Amino acid sequence: MTEPVICLGECLVDRLFEVGETPGAASASGTDYPGGAPANVAAAIAKLGTPTQLISALGQDDLGDWLVQVLQEQGVTCQIQRVADLPTRTVLVQRDETGDRTFIGFSAPDPAAFADAHLTPDWIDAVDFAGVKYLVMGTLGLAYPTTASAMERARDKAQQAGAKIVIDLNWRPVFWPDEAIAPKTIQNFLKTADLLKLSKEEAEWLLDNDSAAEICQQFPQCEAVLLTDGGNGSTCATKQHSVSLTAFNVHSQDTTGAGDAFLAGILHQLCQRGWDVWQDPAEMEAILRYASAVGALTTLKPGAIAAQPAPQEVDAFLHQPKP
Repeated sequence: MTEPVICLGECLVDRLFEVGETPGAASASGTDYPGGAPANVAAAIAKLGTPTQLISALGQDDLGDWLVQVLQEQGVTCQIQRVADLPTRTVLVQRDETGDRTFIGFSAPDPAAFADAHLTPDWIDAVDFAGVKYLVMGTLGLAYPTTASAMERARDKAQQAGAKIVIDLNWRPVFWPDEAIAPKTIQNFLKTADLLKLSKEEAEWLLDNDSAAEICQQFPQCEAVLLTDGGNGSTCATKQHSVSLTAFNVHSQDTTGAGDAFLAGILHQLCQRGWDVWQDPAEMEAILRYASAVGALTTLKPGAIAAQPAPQEVDAFLHQPKP
């Protein structure tokens, strides 16, 4: 069976510390959760019921084994390149009282010294893109030349097979050994997106613009732009329409992976409703509402993948009586 969605990019460990806890302190051990935006998206889509494949690189180590096991248990088909001489990436994450998180570093000082920075184009050549509807990528892999080449190879193969390119900007400065090259590198990559997802802060940083409609006009190839703004809600814009929704009011414990879950909700709905939803504002609002519910529910528990809701939970949340 061909999975309609392929997610490509980093799969890693998020080491979350308690509120107010500082990594490096004697009492700070942190709790490890599976993470990485593409892995989060893949796991969430699979849990919602859409067959999904993840392409990534992991170390030939216990953490890599654990991540593969977690993803397979979620129902994700794994095409994982195992790198013998580099470890699986561990990201150190601090949280504040509202559940918001800050990525403060890695388990080793060099951002390029992890397996996910070395996904090879040869690995992509073994992937069958026939029948794939969506290729989902972030931009963190662009920080590393080998993985960047693999991403470009995957994009070209997916386009040749008729798949739509979905790009989540996912700006994380800590991943870039040379932060100065990031803006131009990312902007060039975004030009091939059919669907672009970014946060308000990312839009202001990269494009000096927080209007989803105006951003969509900036990229001729782009059919739709998803702009998220945390607790303030989200907007979906095409060349013709723009729809905004306020966020669901929930008591968030940990916002890690909420944006990834939101994107997973969008992709799950696209696989059910079809790409033509972008022609109909009512359809756009429906998938935006569904995705917002998936994102909100993911913030109720710690961790990104561990907190993702099942489809029954999303449906119950959307149809609960209004107070």
